[in-house]
Order: sequence, then C-alpha cells, then structure tokens
Amino acid sequence: MKRRRLGRSGLLVSEIGLGTMTFGSMADEATSFDILDRAFEAGVDFLDVAEVYPVPPDPKWAGVSEQIVGKWLSRKRREALVVATKIAGPSGGWFRAPVRAGRTGLDRFSIQRAVDGSLSRLRTDYIDLYQTHWPDPELPIEETLAGLEAVVRAGKVRAVGCSNESAYGLTKSLWKAELQGRLRYETIQNNFSLLNRRFDDELATVCRREGVSLLPYSPIAGGVLSGKYLGGAFPPGARFSHYREGDARTRAMTERFVNARTLEATTRFSEIAQQAGLPLTTLAISFTLSRDYVGSTLIGATHPDQLKETLGAAEVKLSPEALAACERIAREIPYPLG
Repeated sequence: MKRRRLGRSGLLVSEIGLGTMTFGSMADEATSFDILDRAFEAGVDFLDVAEVYPVPPDPKWAGVSEQIVGKWLSRKRREALVVATKIAGPSGGWFRAPVRAGRTGLDRFSIQRAVDGSLSRLRTDYIDLYQTHWPDPELPIEETLAGLEAVVRAGKVRAVGCSNESAYGLTKSLWKAELQGRLRYETIQNNFSLLNRRFDDELATVCRREGVSLLPYSPIAGGVLSGKYLGGAFPPGARFSHYREGDARTRAMTERFVNARTLEATTRFSEIAQQAGLPLTTLAISFTLSRDYVGSTLIGATHPDQLKETLGAAEVKLSPEALAACERIAREIPYPLG
C-alpha cells in the first residue's frame, strides 16, 4: 500500500482509506471490527469517521460509528493509525443533522464541543485530521478558522480540512488563511467518481495550485459502479434497495444515483474493466487514484469480503488506453448524476 501526503501537512496516509459511515447501521460492531481488521492487515492506516455517522443520519445512532472505531482503536497502537473525523455544519436544508439538537454551526464554541465529543467517543486524546462536514456560508470563515486553530493549538487536532465544499468556499478560506496568517485547510472531502466528475471542473485546479488534497468519497458511486444495479436490479441489503423505501431525502438520492444515464455509463465502464481484466469496482477506485490531486480515496463496506476488489486497486495502474476510454464515456454521457 503506497502512502501519500495530505496537502502540506505532516500527515502521510495510505492512498486508500477506510470510510466508516456504515458502522452501526448497515454493519454491526462485530462486522465492523472484521472490516477494520481486514483493511488494516492490507496496509490501510487512514480511517474516516464523522460525528453524525452512521448513515442515513438518525438521532438514535448518531455517534455510534465513532464509538465502534474508538473501541477497535483502543486495541491498536494509536500512532499506527491516522484518524479523521468531522463536525457537522449546516446541511443547506438537505436534512437536519442529529447532533446538538440540530444546531450545527461552525463557530468556535460548536467546534470545541464537537471535538471534545469525538475525542471521547474515539477514546483518543488527539484527532489527526478534523474536517468541517458541510460549510457554514452565513458565518464569516474567519470564525471557523479561529475555532479550528484553537483546537490545534490545544493539541487536540493535528491538521484540518473541509468537506462538501465549493471552489469558491475553498478558495475564500485559503485566501483568508494566507492573508491573516491562519491555519488552512489541507484537504477537501467531496463526492468524486467515474459517474461524478464535477470536481474536475474547477476544484481540481484549486487543489493543484494551492496544494490541497482531495479525499474522494463514494468512489464507486454508492455501489452503482459495482454493477449490482444493472438490469434494473435492487439486491436485498444494498444501500439503494433500502434508500428507495425511505424518506424523501433517501428516495431522491436513489433517483440521482440509479437512473438510466448512470446505468448506461456503468455498462460501458464495465466493458472497459473487462478489456483491462479488472473487476469494475477495482477500475473505479483505480481511476480516482490516477488523479494527481488525490490524497487518499475513501472506500466503504458492509462486509469484509467487499474489500477484496476495492483494496485491489492499490496494485493497479490504469493504462493510458483505459483512461482515454473512460474520458470518452465522460464526454458522451456528461454528469450522469446530474
């Protein structure tokens, strides 16, 4: 497993990281431990959690993913792992985060409270990478950066990043940090995959020019790029099989990820994978690792057996021909996720 540096920080992490948003909902504690063990044995040393995990967000289990990771982490040498977690910011009306009674601002007080809560659940005295889960556009970015700087100075956090941020938001934060001599975001965690190339439009340029690392989440598009939904299938236990029976938010997500355009593109990507002699999932992860601005691609699992194909991407470098074929599909079926 190769290592990559996150931004300009001192954090060196495995180029494939493990996301944990299924821990506690779609994967119980024992299964989550098996997934963590399997990934760690394969060389994964970067774990990504959030105070609102697992998903879909629900007050009855918010924070459980951190608790599971913390219990597992307590059995390991802390220095052997790089642990990232997130504070919930406003979600733009998409849903109400089930923490702090829905008062999820990114002010100094909220950051301090959220950090202390995560430290307790993770059973550790420091967080390697602390990220804002969603931006707080109505709050001056100076307030958020000051809050993050305070927890770094207190020794509770090593480096900071953002998530679900726009090109404007990331650029504005970097400009303010440079202008005022403040701590800066070293990473950005956004949705990026063969089916969602929007990061390449503007944010990729910001990351390259400013030395910020992308941590792609949903690199197999919520499982769509495994091919499991081809032919109109909704397998029992699959995320969107569950989501399409849920509330308005999860039904909307299902329609966004599983539609005629995403399935057509997935069918064509599967042909490229076959020609390359690779599982489709491995092709999808390898594609994200081909981008020079990527720090670590975050994979997820509900069962340890799913890791074979995703972790296999660490041993693969896609050929120029395979990458060119992927680019042709992106041009012919642009933005299949909308």
